[in-house]
Amino acid sequence: MKAPFSAYLSGIKPGLQKLGASAHCYMAEAFIAERAKAQGTTRAAAAMDWAAEQNPGVILAIGNAPTALLRITEQIGDGLRPALVIAAPVGFVNVVESKELIFAACSKAGVPCIAAMGRKGGSSIAAAICNALIYSAANLLEPAARGWN
Repeated sequence: MKAPFSAYLSGIKPGLQKLGASAHCYMAEAFIAERAKAQGTTRAAAAMDWAAEQNPGVILAIGNAPTALLRITEQIGDGLRPALVIAAPVGFVNVVESKELIFAACSKAGVPCIAAMGRKGGSSIAAAICNALIYSAANLLEPAARGWN
């Protein structure tokens, strides 16, 4: 894998570890909570700031927080160019709008984006998208190739 994953979900870690790659989910980190409080923002936005600072070419996968997508939209406007954005938050508040905004920002900037448009989504959907991409890239689409009998 060229670009590491930074995700607002931890369900992609096992698949990546099998391939010798890594994923980072910063949401539960104490320093992210402190950073968010100091900046007067959400942990999701602070986590996306940290991910962009650590690796600007990261694959960003969001399964829950529309505020993370809104922050990524701002970052792309400021010049961030992630390798890919996976946008799959679920819910009612800012969900549809955040997906539409990130998709438009990515399209304008030439950043690849997979978005589960509408109100549906969630961490399981984002993880499924990530895992499908991982298995495809590693030529592991056949269950037997992944060790299933």
